[in-house]
Amino acid sequence: MSSDSANSAQDVEKQGAPLHNSVTPGGHTIDASQPAFPVYHRKFANPAPLGLSAFALTTFVLSLINVKTHGVTTPNIVAGLARAAFELVFYGGLCQLLAGMWEFAVGNTFGATAFSSYGGFWLSYAIIISPWSGVGAAYTDKVEFEHAVGFYLFGWFIFTFIMLVASHRSSVALVGVFFFLDITFLLLAIATFVPSMPAINVAGGVFGLITAFNAWYVAAAGLLTPDTSFFVLPVGSMARQD
Repeated sequence: MSSDSANSAQDVEKQGAPLHNSVTPGGHTIDASQPAFPVYHRKFANPAPLGLSAFALTTFVLSLINVKTHGVTTPNIVAGLARAAFELVFYGGLCQLLAGMWEFAVGNTFGATAFSSYGGFWLSYAIIISPWSGVGAAYTDKVEFEHAVGFYLFGWFIFTFIMLVASHRSSVALVGVFFFLDITFLLLAIATFVPSMPAINVAGGVFGLITAFNAWYVAAAGLLTPDTSFFVLPVGSMARQD
């Protein structure tokens, strides 16, 4: 044995067993356990399923109201429970915002932008539709208020279109979320300008329900990894193959 080898062996004995690198699911280029999401090195757990689940639940509830399920037509429940611990917007707004901040921490610009933005949407929308905020009461003309909300929704339609284009290197399932969400925003925005055609708002609710279930599917795909589940969900990866 050479002197270098002997010295190396002695160093190992002094320092203990060598360290081994571990691969966090979804956090290394050689790991494909979370194909629905872009690959980033993660020092933290994957926040995407949390953000998607929060988005899906709130979208689901508001869409049920938009389609007038069981005659419920007032969306104040989405924001009205803010004074209780089980507030839907607290989940859809704050949890999404937190997920977005954690995506910043792991270097995922797309996820950070999406979750932070839509978390902000639910928080701001809650204020708009809540009677206690006084936003609606500031408009003496109800039609003017509806048009103002329409402008707001058109802005989110444009933003969602940008996110739709930016998602085309992720997965078919995730692209579907932004595709159906974009249609939802468009229909709901148009409905504020043509109140004489309530079917448009109902159609927006239908597409919102499709969006919600699509988001839940992608969230489940991120949770059901080969390391944590006996099966995985297909998402149709669109990642670049080098």
